[in-house]
Amino acid sequence: MLRWVLVLAAVLLAGVLFWAARGQQAVVSLATLAAQSVPLEVALTNDRPTMIEFYADWCQTCQQMAKDVQALEDQYRDQVNFVFLNVDNPRWIPELLKYEVDGVPRFIFLDRENHVVGDAIGLQPATVMNANLLALVQHQPLPFVRAGHASPLNPPGPKPVVEPLTHGIPPA
Repeated sequence: MLRWVLVLAAVLLAGVLFWAARGQQAVVSLATLAAQSVPLEVALTNDRPTMIEFYADWCQTCQQMAKDVQALEDQYRDQVNFVFLNVDNPRWIPELLKYEVDGVPRFIFLDRENHVVGDAIGLQPATVMNANLLALVQHQPLPFVRAGHASPLNPPGPKPVVEPLTHGIPPA
């Protein structure tokens, strides 16, 4: 009798887990977000504020944030351009340099005149992103400017002195 109770409990638990898993939203793909995003050329000419996300397919943080970014895009789609640029695509090298992208995900917020009004780097809570987008739409200063952090590319401290005859190699 105990065996049948355990079997029945296991079947019920499996059923609950199956239905719970089916109820979860599908995983949001970065490639899908990029394919559905406003082309950069359109965003820079349509007189709406813009959020550019520089991402990489291999970036775990980018993937982790994709669901929240999709929800924000759904909320603000009629008011803000959402542009997704893959840093591994050489086509975007000029933009990588222009916006000094030094890590992903990197978010650049542009006003209607395409002036940078703020940026964020790395994992951002949905509340921070929402507050920045709301301010962007309302023509207000962004509450979270330069939110997030990344490791510096160059270690702190004095820069080595490089003499012309060293061919760019600092002395040991």
